[in-house]
Amino acid sequence: MIFGVIMGLLLPLIFYVILNKGIFLIKEIFVLDSFISNNKLMLISIFINLFTLRYYFVTLKYEQSGRGILLVTFIYIIAYFLFL
Repeated sequence: MIFGVIMGLLLPLIFYVILNKGIFLIKEIFVLDSFISNNKLMLISIFINLFTLRYYFVTLKYEQSGRGILLVTFIYIIAYFLFL
């Protein structure tokens, strides 16, 4: 379960950084205004946990790791709606 918690914490953070840098690069190259806000970017990066969750539950049948990812995903979503 600890592996799932760690994976559930790190994947959205890594995905957020990649998306943020990619969008910044696109804005700089094409001289665009901000077409996506940071709040939407955070929500999209939390969404990546759902694919990982399904992979661990259905394909690999690692239920403890899947529960860890699910726990972290719920915490991220609750924190998102409480603070933003």
